[in-house]
Amino acid sequence: MKQTALSQVHLDLGAKMVPFAGFNMPVQYEGVIAEHHTVRNGVGVFDVSHMGEFLIEGPKALSLIQKVTSNDAATLTIGRAQYSCMPNESGGIVDDLIVYRVKEETYLLVVNASNIEKDWNWISKYNEAIGADMRDISDDYSLLAIQGPKAIASMQALTSVDLSAIKYYHFEVGDFAGAAHVIISATGYTGSGGFEIYCKNSEVKQIWQQVFEAGKTYGIKPIGLAARDTLRLEMGFCLYGNDIDETTSPIEAGLGWITKFTKDFVNAENLRTEKAIGPKRKLIGFELLEKGIPRHGYEIANADGHAIGVVTSGTLSPSLNKGIGLGYVPAELAIEDTVIYIQIRKNLLPARIVKLPFYKKP
Repeated sequence: MKQTALSQVHLDLGAKMVPFAGFNMPVQYEGVIAEHHTVRNGVGVFDVSHMGEFLIEGPKALSLIQKVTSNDAATLTIGRAQYSCMPNESGGIVDDLIVYRVKEETYLLVVNASNIEKDWNWISKYNEAIGADMRDISDDYSLLAIQGPKAIASMQALTSVDLSAIKYYHFEVGDFAGAAHVIISATGYTGSGGFEIYCKNSEVKQIWQQVFEAGKTYGIKPIGLAARDTLRLEMGFCLYGNDIDETTSPIEAGLGWITKFTKDFVNAENLRTEKAIGPKRKLIGFELLEKGIPRHGYEIANADGHAIGVVTSGTLSPSLNKGIGLGYVPAELAIEDTVIYIQIRKNLLPARIVKLPFYKKP
């Protein structure tokens, strides 16, 4: 099992560690609910150094990225990031990712930890005909997500970069916590604002220490992967392996907004047709109308008790104090306020289809 550069730090802090995507990762410290509220109301720090990073460089870099991703990377200027996905050839998704334009001909692709090897091989296959320069730098870099409404106030003392000036999905390369060249990115997976800090493994312990020193008066705390999951689910953000995978199309997953038919990309024609005629099923968000916790894999049924779909992600929302979930149902049933039923053990509990996100900022 792989370790991040901070694995021992997490152990020293008393984190509960679990295997995740081949890495030994902190799932929680003081508890999921407390950590969740820390990020929603204050500031918390995730070690997400297990994520993969690829550098795509040279005059052919954009051509390769345009071919393998669904979003239009040609719109990226230096200092901007873009959420995208890599469609496969059969209607599904190889992975979702973030594309950063770092320099004129240098792009950083950030991919899911469990898909690093698969993604590298997939991109490499298409690069044979294109010839961009590719480097896998995943093992050399660490990633901290400093998330929450107090992120700017607590971290500003650590950098000469004006953090309040970095717009959502924009980034700066600058000094941070004593390191000279880190990526400070206004991105994250929580819906509560903040930054993601990309740095070398050799710098991350020093940065971690300074981050916690600077955030002490703001109640900063380390946050585990369990709270990361409840936070992203409250926002309706898709998790690869649950809500999207090799069998789910970006159109049915509600990712039509990152699927741009202004260019040619893998499986574009089939996805264009699917968008035109409409998908057969759609990913919906639902809230339980009675007490219960929906879980991944639970059956979704209609009023007659007939199975119509499956829960892809579910939890008890710490912010809303009710059961929430995502799942696929036939497109004709994917209408807001429609009542569906979730099979929880022997009971069929009613739920209502709602518009995402579940959590709205107060």
